[in-house]
Amino acid sequence: MCGITGIINLDLNKAEELVITNMTNAMAHRGPDGKGIFMDGNIALGHRRLSIIDVSEKGAQPMHSKTKNWTIVFNGCIYNFKELRQELINKGHTFTSTTDTEVIVEGLEAYGPVFFQRLNGMFAIGAFNHSNRKIYLSRDKFGIKPLYYWHNENTFLFASEIKAFMKHPAFKVEVDLSALNEYFTFQNLFSFRTLFKGVAMIPPANTIEIGNDFKQLVHNSWWDYDFSKTDESMSFEDAKNETLRLFQQAVKRQMVADVPVGAYLSGGMDSGAITAVGSSMIPRMSTFTCGFDMSSVTGVEANYDERRDAELMANAFKTEHFEQVINAGDLAWSLPKVVYHLEDLKVGMSYPNYYISRLASKFVKVCLQGTGGDELYGGYPWRYYRVFNALNQQQFFDQYYGFWQRLVPDNDKSELFSKQHFKKIDIQEPREIFERVFTFNNNLSYDTPEQHINNSLYFEIKTFLPSLFLVGDKLSMANGLEERFPFMDNDLVAFAQKIPVKHKLGNLTKEIKKINENEFKDKKNIYKEYDDGKNVLRKAMTDFLPENIINRKKQGFSAPDESWYRGENAEYIKELLLNKNNASYEYINYAYVQKVVDEHLNHRINHRLLIWSFMNFEWWCRIFLKNELI
Repeated sequence: MCGITGIINLDLNKAEELVITNMTNAMAHRGPDGKGIFMDGNIALGHRRLSIIDVSEKGAQPMHSKTKNWTIVFNGCIYNFKELRQELINKGHTFTSTTDTEVIVEGLEAYGPVFFQRLNGMFAIGAFNHSNRKIYLSRDKFGIKPLYYWHNENTFLFASEIKAFMKHPAFKVEVDLSALNEYFTFQNLFSFRTLFKGVAMIPPANTIEIGNDFKQLVHNSWWDYDFSKTDESMSFEDAKNETLRLFQQAVKRQMVADVPVGAYLSGGMDSGAITAVGSSMIPRMSTFTCGFDMSSVTGVEANYDERRDAELMANAFKTEHFEQVINAGDLAWSLPKVVYHLEDLKVGMSYPNYYISRLASKFVKVCLQGTGGDELYGGYPWRYYRVFNALNQQQFFDQYYGFWQRLVPDNDKSELFSKQHFKKIDIQEPREIFERVFTFNNNLSYDTPEQHINNSLYFEIKTFLPSLFLVGDKLSMANGLEERFPFMDNDLVAFAQKIPVKHKLGNLTKEIKKINENEFKDKKNIYKEYDDGKNVLRKAMTDFLPENIINRKKQGFSAPDESWYRGENAEYIKELLLNKNNASYEYINYAYVQKVVDEHLNHRINHRLLIWSFMNFEWWCRIFLKNELI
């Protein structure tokens, strides 16, 4: 796990050592164990190292192939590198280290950039081919590791984090208004742009090629999810047994490291199953739970603290267990740090992620976590059933787009954005971006409830899941910690896509009847009536986990912010947001923010997601536009 960056001077001017050094050092938190740069004329590569596999100097980067024809910088971990290494040895390649990095660079020597497609793991790679003087940039199948790029007519930059670009004299920070519109629609970006104008992210499972003759960026998209080829003849028993086998194999693969490995342990099934398997391989494995001070919390949020269930599992699996308790006041201290490290604002309240990774980093360098199980096995049924009985593609889009406008609906955008910027925004664009996620895949159909659910799984695994990965990557790397995701194993993902919907979500005929009877009029009951997801995964984990954990309703990792925003954090929110001179009010309207805050504080509407986004954007403007120190 590391930070990578690079420069290609398209005007052929020699790259400057001081610039690539500064860009590399901007990501020092991603790699506190070492640094290195490579320079060759108009090309420069930089690397910060977090030593995980072969911690000796033999694993230092940038790394060269034996022929000196390839030089790479690599961030991530390849779980099938030992098998690929043996294959390359059989072809005559020799190795001086035991790193996965050397397998990649020798694989490029043997097969070229197509070798990226054979990697089972998480990665962002910058590879320089000395023969044709081209740079190849590639990301893993699932989008776990981030990789950004920016260019003008003279310069092309890439990096694991955008803050590296800010050390290049040609780069200037401006707000991308289209991205801002997209963010305040979805609390996410479904496209691959960012709030930084001109900065984009390479899509998952894509390789791009940049040479001195660069005129237009061409993406080679070499893989995509496909839930359309389910095996309807698969029995529930076969689905359960194969899921268990592949899950155990995935956990074992992702335990590879020459440093201590631990696991996050919530009160849920996914992290519990990972801990159960992992602790059988590592005696007294370290586990980490983040809980919340619930003394002033009422309502549904009173159930958010998962420490008790986590403690029971830690006792059962004999782990060395550590807990972090977050109080309402911990928001103010961490929020600027969270925004600084995230840069690319995504999804919901993430400061608990910062605290739990900070805790884990004091004891281990690698931490396993359960993200991905819900997206593969149908863990959010109350979302899918909103479009369960759609009659056609258009109705599916209408119903689902309405749900995914998580923050500000299109009709309210004229109130949200300042007049000077509203006229520059295309209000229809978020809907077009939303539909483009689906139309990118020609295999999707919209004729049956099963197809609607598989389309929902496809959508969430393409949009929501990568954003969870980005939050995990940025906030763990802020603390020099590598997170790994056993559910995102190539073999397990391939099999999960083949499992019929009926094994994931149960009796669809019965659910259709429920939907037709109430049509979601009582939204508070959606969680109660439609929370039967992940059936086959639950059964697969029966031998590992207590029954109350197996049958526990889905609960996200979130602080009780609805209550805290109205209580102990109310003054902080007012201090941060109710100042007409705020940097963010060049782009959004003070009056709209004031109305939202007032409605929340006076218990009229729960605006916790929107308030979080307003606070994030204000700090984003202060840090990246106003250069306010944190």
